Amino acid sequence: MIRKKDAGQWDLTLLYSSSRSHKLKTDLSSAETRAARFRKKYYGKVATLSVDQLETALHEFEGLQESIVRPQSYAYLLFAADSEKIENKKLSQQAMEFGNRIARELLFFDLELMALPDDRFLELKDNDLLATYRHYLEKLRRYRPYTLPEREESILKEKRLTGVEAFSHLFDELSSSFRYDFLMDGELLELTGEELLGLLHHCDSSVRERAFATFLAKYREQGIVIASIFNNAALDHGQEMEIRGYRSIMEPTHLANEVEPRAVERLMEVSEKNYPLAREYFHLKARLLGVPKLKHTDIYAPLAGINRIYSFESSKNLVLEAFGGFSPVFGAIVEKFFSEERIDAQPRHGKSGGAFCMGISPSLPPFILLNHTGNLRDVATLAHELGHGIHFVLAQKQSMVNYHPPTPLAETASIFGEMLLTRLLLHREADTKQKISILCAAIEDIIATTFRQIVLTRFEERFHAKRKEGLLTAEEICSLWWEENARLYGDSVEMTEPYRWGWSYISHFIHSRFYCYSYAFGELLVLSLFNRYLAEGKSFVPIYLSILESGGSRSPADTVRAAGVDLAEPHFWQEGYDFLRGLINELKRIMEVQQSS
Repeated sequence: MIRKKDAGQWDLTLLYSSSRSHKLKTDLSSAETRAARFRKKYYGKVATLSVDQLETALHEFEGLQESIVRPQSYAYLLFAADSEKIENKKLSQQAMEFGNRIARELLFFDLELMALPDDRFLELKDNDLLATYRHYLEKLRRYRPYTLPEREESILKEKRLTGVEAFSHLFDELSSSFRYDFLMDGELLELTGEELLGLLHHCDSSVRERAFATFLAKYREQGIVIASIFNNAALDHGQEMEIRGYRSIMEPTHLANEVEPRAVERLMEVSEKNYPLAREYFHLKARLLGVPKLKHTDIYAPLAGINRIYSFESSKNLVLEAFGGFSPVFGAIVEKFFSEERIDAQPRHGKSGGAFCMGISPSLPPFILLNHTGNLRDVATLAHELGHGIHFVLAQKQSMVNYHPPTPLAETASIFGEMLLTRLLLHREADTKQKISILCAAIEDIIATTFRQIVLTRFEERFHAKRKEGLLTAEEICSLWWEENARLYGDSVEMTEPYRWGWSYISHFIHSRFYCYSYAFGELLVLSLFNRYLAEGKSFVPIYLSILESGGSRSPADTVRAAGVDLAEPHFWQEGYDFLRGLINELKRIMEVQQSS
């Protein structure tokens, strides 16, 4: 386990001095005042604004968004770091209600922009004075067929506080409250969920299996609550799809991601056709571990004699070297995350599980939450989240409405960061066993980010389709999960009984419906970009920087076209799996050399 002295905790005073600060209270109240003033100034008048006036209105709108997001983000970060602290809970709820009120106050602006007659909309969109907002206006326009009148939209937003958002909040609070008693080396320990999941990288197979079973047992104990949360989230989603007239349960996600449904389906079909590639690797991993067949708890197991522990300081040095070697710009951005203490790394009770990087606005720094337990996967996670951080910093060249990249591109820099780390580790390592271990980690990560995410997406599709027919019991949800995972694993991996509950802790199903395919999208895209970097070297760096700097100012297809990537190319997705095939073949070659020596 990582020791406290090795781990950093973030310094949120970059946002506010404390949860009781006068500035926080002032910002909350002044944002509401500004929103009311904006509504009074523009309500019912958007269609009559001149181009100059509309540009002014859009600029004011962006300023309002920035003033809203600062206190909201601060409240969320406090709650994520310690959800057991009462004042954090209260502030988090206050921020949610505050955000909801202002969103309803400003709702009219988007609705009036969407309602503009076609000829007027085209005239405004194509005007050079509004060039900064062109993509935002185009993106907004796509929602026109599915948008309701303001009163109905306002009611839907208000009810979210006691509906899906309340269930989402409950899920976070419940899961972060879990305590786990675990017997380790004769000592009974109280661990966090992240520390237990970290034991999936332990060298002892029995420890791995017990750790995951202990972790999932807690969710099973709360099965009534967990299943209720999942059912209600799916019911809410289905009802909103029906009210708005969407044609499929994934359509709003595709619209937000700016991708065609057929492209996503092609991505998933190609991934499923390549499932045998994952199974081939699982058989290789079984050979490396000296077992006849893997259990699902063996997939991330370290190889014999390879159980290196990385302190947070050594992880920091590795990622600094990896990013700095690619570009001094990357290195400087990463260094500031550490020097400004914008990373919270230490696992502890009450802290959110997993990891994330929060990009707030073009004028505020992003923050990273980790649960660093010291294994190689945790080093890769640090590189992953810092990749997000680089993306958010470079995108600060954009204005607020163009700041956040579309979801399919959100993983571009994070996965690229992991690839840079892997390349550095392989370059520095002379020991054959260590090289095999690093290659295995890279392959496992690609499998987890592509095949596993497709499994999650197919499970989510089936779950939502079944929920439309009626309430699902926890056992029925478990069966759907089991069946979709069996399609990937085939006869190459044995799933133990506790794994039936493997769906229950995945927060994406609650927070961001159908987000998971974006991981596969991003991974395969990055493999293509990384191949380009290996072929072109330093000349590729400015091209890649321009992709990240674009933020959300262009669609995914337009953003990557400058790098020679055509997302409509039928063979595009297969190229990523061909790259994975090359890594597996390289692993085979090194294994053969090791066996013959």
